[in-house]
Amino acid sequence: MGERRFFIFGAGYSGKAFARGNEQGASIMGTTRSPEKFEALRGAGIQPVHFEGSLTAEIGEALRHTTHMIVSVAPDEAGDPVLNAVGDAIRANMPALEWIGYLSTVGVYGDHGGAWVDETAECKPVSKRSVMRVAAEREWLELGQETDHAVAVLRLSGIYGPGRNALVNLEEGTARRLVKPGQVFNRIHCDDIAGALWHLADRNLGGIFNVTDDEPAPPQDVVAYAARLMGIEPPPEIPFETAQLSPMARSFYGENKRVANAAIKAAGYPFRYPNYRVALERMWSDGNWRDGAPRSPMKRP
Repeated sequence: MGERRFFIFGAGYSGKAFARGNEQGASIMGTTRSPEKFEALRGAGIQPVHFEGSLTAEIGEALRHTTHMIVSVAPDEAGDPVLNAVGDAIRANMPALEWIGYLSTVGVYGDHGGAWVDETAECKPVSKRSVMRVAAEREWLELGQETDHAVAVLRLSGIYGPGRNALVNLEEGTARRLVKPGQVFNRIHCDDIAGALWHLADRNLGGIFNVTDDEPAPPQDVVAYAARLMGIEPPPEIPFETAQLSPMARSFYGENKRVANAAIKAAGYPFRYPNYRVALERMWSDGNWRDGAPRSPMKRP
């Protein structure tokens, strides 16, 4: 295997987790719209590049040497901004390219009334953002067929990890236990997103994969479990009907499904955090739940 060069469009939370898993020391470049985030990207092992939706000379030069591209940018009304900017470059000016990974969402399935869904399930997107995701997925897969490149679409469930979890929310006083009978969500630890990306990229595997944990669970259970680990009282339960929620937050509760992950397991990926309990216990015991840096546990009142 020759030298691998990764390029991440949208090197945010998941992109930085991917770079932390770079055990082989591969070259990783990643974009951000905010130059003030350059230092954080460098700290994560990513060479930062500014991207505002157009193909610059710097990006074009980098893409000519890119072997593996990861896309973690949401589509908008104008379509997929990365595809719009670099689609022609992928077709004509990326001779080293072997593999593309596109980070999507299980939101493309819409509402299935709590039933199990896998990658063969009908996509019934409810929200406008998920409708746009379905279109973007299709366009990336079609581009892969057109250019004979492996394209892996990773459909992610609710992302959490250091700095983004129920432990942090409890410490900051923002955790709530909303109760909607029968409602469950899947989750995915950012290190498992990174692990799945490395696994698929290493093998140049394409296709659609649900990258999600084994255990869809009611959200209030996650908060209660985190509170138990911390030795504090969980916040009171709040009926969903009376809760004050943003339109986007309320829309998440309008979709109820249990997402299966057999395809990525069949591809050989072993999950590090198969459920929220394993992940919360690990982060709490390691002391890296706030931001990835080990510290002493929170002082109890």
